[in-house]
Amino acid sequence: MRFEINRCERYLPNKDIEACGLFGVMNIKGERFGGEMAIKAISNMKARGNGLGGGFAVYGIYPEYKDYYALHIMYQDGNLDAKKKVDEFLSKNFDIVHDEEIPTNPSADVSYPPLVWRYFVAPKNTEEKLSDDDFVVEKVMHINTRIEDAYVFSSGKDMGVFKGVGFPEDVADFFMLDELYKGYMWTAHSRFPTNTPGWWGGAHPFSILDWTVVHNGEISSYGTNRRYLEMFGYYCTLFTDTEVMAYAVDLLMRRQGLPIEIVSKIFAAPMWDQIEHMEEKKKKLYTTLRMVYAPLLINGPFTVIVAHHGEMFGITDRIRLRPITAGAKGDFVFLSSEEAGIRAVSPDLDMVWTPRGGEPVVVRLNRKDHLKSLKESI
Repeated sequence: MRFEINRCERYLPNKDIEACGLFGVMNIKGERFGGEMAIKAISNMKARGNGLGGGFAVYGIYPEYKDYYALHIMYQDGNLDAKKKVDEFLSKNFDIVHDEEIPTNPSADVSYPPLVWRYFVAPKNTEEKLSDDDFVVEKVMHINTRIEDAYVFSSGKDMGVFKGVGFPEDVADFFMLDELYKGYMWTAHSRFPTNTPGWWGGAHPFSILDWTVVHNGEISSYGTNRRYLEMFGYYCTLFTDTEVMAYAVDLLMRRQGLPIEIVSKIFAAPMWDQIEHMEEKKKKLYTTLRMVYAPLLINGPFTVIVAHHGEMFGITDRIRLRPITAGAKGDFVFLSSEEAGIRAVSPDLDMVWTPRGGEPVVVRLNRKDHLKSLKESI
């Protein structure tokens, strides 16, 4: 008699746990260029996504309104009642210098698109204790937590996030990115959601003011991170763990003025046994960071590309459980989940390298800070 042996997990093929595709490119001279490069690069890594989310962040796209906050707002199911409430709220708190429906391509292959609108606004900020940036953050949080079916998914000056449900090239087609926009820096994301739903608000990039984050990985510390950020007025409403990263960089880098070189040691802190063997000065610094910012330690495998005006950086977890590659050609510097994505748009690179775990690759306008990461990786 034949008996069929039950197959257990131990003998099944390994699961591919390196999903989600990331890409970022900056012209360090600040020259603006179209979206073809970012679209082609992220499309080259199509196998990293599953069509449940794609998106782009672009910097330098609204020069005619560069002094105003550009609010991109989605209204689920075209909810005009939600739009009316948002319009009234914005009119009360901002001078609206221009607003319009964001141009879209109705024949694009995306799923259940919401109504997407943009507003160029100046704050009516009469609160001395709040900067204009903090005022905008407060109002964004109000809309996202208090007005049903309305979500602000981009709120910076002279930049914009464009995201949705579909493969990245389909989202780019929906927003006509290659036809309508030019910027000096682009980031892109191809999503493979595992623990959270694939919906328009949950696509990447995540953004607050001009800070944007694209992420590959799973943040197992999400609950702790989220509760800590709520103490500072940040509320996660978009049902995706990555949202905490956007708010954390705004808190640490904009509000508290910490450089990425320090922030990276908060997110991907050295192990305690490593700290124990450091020289006294470093030992004191890293001990302080781990104690003061313990709730912002990012647990779990992750790679992120973070951008804001004038700066882009990529960082992995301490042991590189998610991949990242850096490259450069002339005035262009690239960050990508795969070297293939970079080679697709720049086959003849001047340099290409793999950063160390927990060590940021920092790209800045009119500087060559990225070369520090290259030297440290050798």
